[in-house]
Amino acid sequence: MAPERAYLDYNASAPLTAAAREAMLAAFEIAANPSSVHSEGRAARRLIEDARRAVAALVNAKPDHVVFTSGATEAAAMLLTPDWQMGRGPLRMGRLYVCQADHPCLLNGGRFAADRVTRIGVDREGIVDLAELEKALAAHDKAEGLPLVAIHAANNETGVIQPLERLGQVVKAAGGVLALDAVQAAGRIQLDLSAGYADYLILSSHKMGGPKGAGAMIAASDLMMPKPLVTGGGQEKGHRAGTENLAAIAGFGAAAREARLAIEDMARIRALRDEVEATVKAIVPDAEIFGAGAERLANTTFFAIPGLKAETAQIAFDLAGVALSAGSACSSRKVGPSHVLKAMGRGEALGALRVSVGHATTAKDLELFRKALAAIAARRSDREKAA
Repeated sequence: MAPERAYLDYNASAPLTAAAREAMLAAFEIAANPSSVHSEGRAARRLIEDARRAVAALVNAKPDHVVFTSGATEAAAMLLTPDWQMGRGPLRMGRLYVCQADHPCLLNGGRFAADRVTRIGVDREGIVDLAELEKALAAHDKAEGLPLVAIHAANNETGVIQPLERLGQVVKAAGGVLALDAVQAAGRIQLDLSAGYADYLILSSHKMGGPKGAGAMIAASDLMMPKPLVTGGGQEKGHRAGTENLAAIAGFGAAAREARLAIEDMARIRALRDEVEATVKAIVPDAEIFGAGAERLANTTFFAIPGLKAETAQIAFDLAGVALSAGSACSSRKVGPSHVLKAMGRGEALGALRVSVGHATTAKDLELFRKALAAIAARRSDREKAA
């Protein structure tokens, strides 16, 4: 009999939902190319367009403004470029502004030269410094092109949610363009691209229970679009060439439909998160929970156990049957100091651990977490007494 395990790493990848799996299996039965004009090809195209409508509905966008990609990283690379088009004419983005606590796919600047990227700081809760951003945008030289701002809607490590409407106001007042990394936010908070605070959103299928290998760039308007990253056959209205991954896109659409409804379940998810944090504080009273003073995703806890290295703690939890993360899972399997905590002025934390729960998380999962944490804390206490 396999040992019991608890999966508490939804921010790294949510388990594939039953609906997404069924949609993918149905798509695998269609052998045709979605660009073919025969009946089989049209059947494949219908699956893609159904998924496009579902993804658009999740963020209140227009379906024909959804561009499917291989994932959020590709969508980010597509958007983060100085070379754009407005209608049929060229448009230039002069500089990219990102946040120091952003995911690496934004932080690294995409197709911008390193000297054309400005990194904006955050406060001790992880909220972007809007005054610093406003000042930087005021100094932007529009003769070089428009300012492009790319910032996460919700942080993948701490779960801290940015003030999206205020952020949009600052960027718009400066005549800039705002792209939001909504990978962690989609399906967990209400997003409305029609509200005008953002120009573009980046989404990932597998963060919401769809398959890995599918993502989307969604535009509020298709009047202004980045120069394509992948060129070729003209799929996705010429914005992203290559035969579409039919099964992955179908699964993405199914997951998006469920995620739209699942937002209503966030009160229960928040109760699970609060139980995790109560357990942490009860067992390790000197633990610090990062971002607790800001609005956060209902499912995310990022905490530090003083004196305990992240790698040591993560391995101990895994051996005890609990899957969680030491920060982002997108750093080539590296475990080390969190750049998010460093940006927040908390770089001294050695044991930053992320628990992210989801709709399949059970009371038994949280009990396994409690037992594992209690054992880890006891060993830490024994070491301190022996020292």
